[in-house]
Amino acid sequence: MAVQPEGAPCWADAMFSDVEGAKRFYGDVLGWTFGESAPEYGNYTQAYANGKAVAAVVPPMPGQESEPQWCLYFASEDAAETAGKIREAGGEVLMEPMEVGDFGTMCLARDPSGVMFGVWQGGTHEGFEAMDEPGAYCWAEVFTREPEKSDAFFPAVFSYSARQMEDDQVDFRIFDLGDRSVLGRMTMTDDFPPEVPPYINVYFTVADCDDAVARATRLGGVLRFGPVDTPFGRFAALSDPQGANFSVIDVTKTEGEMPKLTDVS
Repeated sequence: MAVQPEGAPCWADAMFSDVEGAKRFYGDVLGWTFGESAPEYGNYTQAYANGKAVAAVVPPMPGQESEPQWCLYFASEDAAETAGKIREAGGEVLMEPMEVGDFGTMCLARDPSGVMFGVWQGGTHEGFEAMDEPGAYCWAEVFTREPEKSDAFFPAVFSYSARQMEDDQVDFRIFDLGDRSVLGRMTMTDDFPPEVPPYINVYFTVADCDDAVARATRLGGVLRFGPVDTPFGRFAALSDPQGANFSVIDVTKTEGEMPKLTDVS
């Protein structure tokens, strides 16, 4: 794939205390295969869909065990410069830009509402080798209880324009890079237990949403929402057996009219 432009999602990974369990689960649900772990990089292990790198799993560093969650990385031409923008916009840099061999430079950060994400300045590893294909990344949404903070932060850091969905029942916004939609923002309602922190929900493409849900729940995953048909595809929200949230979507099965969106100045 071509290198992703500044601010576009370009990679996803997650820390699991039981990496082998995660590999079995996602291997069955998403059809992933896995490369060799890299001991020199904390046993970081890439996942492949049809031979193309689409994500990675890694065990936590000793003493850094925490609830697993998927981390979405945004492309940057200069990770140090992006880290500066993050601070200027009121965010927190959790891990300073760090070179990862000749693969690239990474940075971890949190927006003012508490949403964690990554920044990736690609070297020999440019990011996703496939998108919008079965087993590959497709879409992501910021889930936050303080939407006004995220709405100000992400466009300040990544030069997004924004459009708001015209719906009195749902507070949903889309961030665009040029004419390409790259990220959604959903306000967390009272349906979310208070102990669930704000996060970025990552969507992976599947050939059959219902089949993926059946596989996930059979292996100990929890169905959180759906499956439901939408103009974007048939999707469902899940948690894996270790608690990491993610969604699956069949983009070939669409239903209904696209929602009306209003430009936000």
